[in-house]
Formats: sequence, structure tokens, C-alpha cells
Amino acid sequence: MNRHRSRPPRLARALAIIAVGFFCLPFIGLLWKTPWSRVLDVFGDPDSRDALWLSMRTSIAAAALSVVFGVPLAWVLATTEFRGRNLLRALCLISMVLPPVVGGISLLFSLGRSGLFGRWLDDWFGFQFTFSAWGVIVAQVFVAMPFLVLTVESALRQADPRFTEAARSLGASPWYAFRRVTVPSIASGLIAGTVLAWARAFGEFGATITFAGNYPGTTRTLSIATYVSLETDPGRAMALSVMMIGISFVVLVALRDRWLGAGGRR
Repeated sequence: MNRHRSRPPRLARALAIIAVGFFCLPFIGLLWKTPWSRVLDVFGDPDSRDALWLSMRTSIAAAALSVVFGVPLAWVLATTEFRGRNLLRALCLISMVLPPVVGGISLLFSLGRSGLFGRWLDDWFGFQFTFSAWGVIVAQVFVAMPFLVLTVESALRQADPRFTEAARSLGASPWYAFRRVTVPSIASGLIAGTVLAWARAFGEFGATITFAGNYPGTTRTLSIATYVSLETDPGRAMALSVMMIGISFVVLVALRDRWLGAGGRR
């Protein structure tokens, strides 16, 4: 059913136009300066393909891990009352507002080879996160999972609890009711949160280079490759930037209002 929507006042529309311009002008400037004659060569370069493939693999893995651990966390935060919940939420979401390099330093001194916990991983199992693709994934999860947690928690708070309560009254276990009743009711929020987490992981730079390092083919993601190229070959950096913008833009456009609108459209 179509609902009547009043148009915003002229002042709001004027400010919205300014905001649109604020977001568009940097991309217009980039597209204007990009050496398009080199774009195809840069895209076909083995180093660029390796960086793109690494970014895709690690960001998808980070998004998947964010779902596995972030959805239960959002469920607990949204439905459970306990002392210190606000502090716990702040702790779990703080990496959203921290400078990424600070997150990388925190990971380095916690899970790095000489870190508080990382040293035990190295001594007992001979395993270290730093200088490996696993370190890239850990850094990406650290900065990306809060986006999923916040989105899913909001969707859970807006969901009608009567359906879950009805399923529980009919004998469904908490996990069964969550999987078969709650999750379908928050599908749009879950998908939006997952894609936002992926997008954040795909573009992650600061925490990754600080914690995992910058090794071609191993930890040099597309964002790191762009930064390195900016110092030596600005034209290549601009072409890689266009690649990243294009991939992210296509994904976000594909979601449309159905998944990114408030509550999603049914």
C-alpha cells in the first residue's frame, strides 16, 4: 500500500543538495584527474589483481566471521538486561570511532608475535597473525563487526517480539525460534549489516597495515596498494581508487531501499 509522504521544506531540500554536492565533488575531482588511458593496464597488472583478490577473499571472510559472532552478540545486547550492558556495548562498538591505526596498535600488542596473547599462540602452536592473511582478516573483523552489530541490534529492537513469544509458547527452543522466526523478521537488517561490514572490511587500511603489515601477495590489500602507489605512481593510485569506488558503489546500489531503508521494504 502506498503511503502519502509530505515533501520536505525548501530549506531541507537545499541543505540536502549541498550535502549531495559535498559527497559528489571529491569523486568528480578524482574521475577528472584519473589517467583513463592507463586504467586498463593497471587493472590487468598482476600486482593489482593480487591485491584485489586478497581484498575480496579477506573481506568476505571478515564479513562471514562478523555474522557468526556479531549476530549472537547483537541478540544478547538487544534482548538481555544485565548490569554493565551499556559498558559492554560501548566496548564492542568502540572500534567504529577509533582511528584505525589505534586499533591496529591494540591488535599488535595483544595478538602480535610479542603481544600479550600472541606470544602464547607462537610458543604453543607456532602460529602468528602478523604478516599473514589471517592478520588481515582479524584487523578487518575488528573494525567491521561493530557495523553489523549495531545494525542487527537496531533491527532486533524494532522487531515484533510477539511472534517469537508465540513460537516459544508452542515449545520451540530459543535457538529454533531465533532461526526460524526472529531471523526472517530481521532479514533486511541482517543483510544490510552484513554488506556494510563487508564494505568496511574491503576498504580497511590503517589497522591492517599496522597489524598485518604490507607484503605483496600476502597482506597488501587493494587499499594498501593504493596508498603505496600514491607515493610512487599517482596515476596508478587513482586508477586503483576508481576500482575500489566502482566495486563499492555497485554493491550499495544493488541493495537499494529494499535492504538499506529503515526496516526494509517487504
